[in-house]
Amino acid sequence: RVPLTMGATVEDFNRAKDQLGTLKKDPGNEVKLKIYALFKQATQGPCNTPKPSMLDFVNKAKWDAWKSLGSVSQEEARQKYVELIRLLIGDEESIQAAPTSAGSSAIFKTLLFNTEDNITTICLNRPEKKNAITVPMYSEIVKALEMASKDDSVITVITGSGEYYSSGNDLNNFTSVPEGDIEKKAKDAAELLKGFVKAFIDFPKPLIAVVNGPAIGISVTLLGLFDVVYATERATFHTPFSQLGQSPEGCSSYTFPKMMGAAKASEVLLFNKKLTATEACERGLVTEVFPDATFQIEVWKWLKAYSKLPRNSLALSKQLMRAVEKEHLYAVNAQEVQRLAECWQSDECLNAIVNSFFQAKAKL
Repeated sequence: RVPLTMGATVEDFNRAKDQLGTLKKDPGNEVKLKIYALFKQATQGPCNTPKPSMLDFVNKAKWDAWKSLGSVSQEEARQKYVELIRLLIGDEESIQAAPTSAGSSAIFKTLLFNTEDNITTICLNRPEKKNAITVPMYSEIVKALEMASKDDSVITVITGSGEYYSSGNDLNNFTSVPEGDIEKKAKDAAELLKGFVKAFIDFPKPLIAVVNGPAIGISVTLLGLFDVVYATERATFHTPFSQLGQSPEGCSSYTFPKMMGAAKASEVLLFNKKLTATEACERGLVTEVFPDATFQIEVWKWLKAYSKLPRNSLALSKQLMRAVEKEHLYAVNAQEVQRLAECWQSDECLNAIVNSFFQAKAKL
């Protein structure tokens, strides 16, 4: 990857030093230590001061950070310092990670929808419920994707507000079934899910997931239909279908074995293996993992670069790649929702969901 600056000058360095004082948001201790270390390396060279006492926690942490740079030259440290400050400043100037738009709240109740600088962002917005997806939320996401497909944006981003990306289906979706109406409820839910997944299969522009925290269930299985998936290092990926007496959806019964191989996909889809972000990246589910302290800064740097690419060329290339297997994805989607409709009507599934629901309530 090409660095943001090539050979930062002393003037660049001094300007960055001044800009640091204008930051409104605390970037966190990890980033502050990195800034300190780069500043010391740029102005004094490699660390050669005595190691502070183990009880001098603050100065010990600073010394360790500086010492970790080893023999990095003053010029390179100066360049990296300037790059880091620019990223921090740029992040504050256009913080799109949790977008707010005057019109979005009027259109959507469970999402934040924003288009800016050729990027449309759809942000799942039930942070108090870990962005669990309700039945109305399914319809809102489909509507948001439809709007994004027709606007002038170059790329579309889906992320979550708060600590979670999404905890998957809200269990209330399954526990509010009128007695004697299970078959109709299952068929209606299957049709809703089929249309929901189809909206992702058909989406015409590059679709990028910014996984800002743990992801569960359908929020994981859908990732195989995204073009790029960026994750923070603290994200986890869990599809506990067999625990709930259910089966995979989101075309994951096809996309996961294709990405991971059959054995690795079986661990995830059959045996409920929870993946760390690093494991998900190694298996091809995630494109790249970033440190949590700098996740939003680094991800949005790349998203802004992508948004400057030619719109039509990107869309046509995406559609060419998807056209090869679109009909197969439709067929997989139809088979998955049919199996799920059967599962939802079984005693095994209903008992598992009720047990999970009450276990979740007991933890509150």
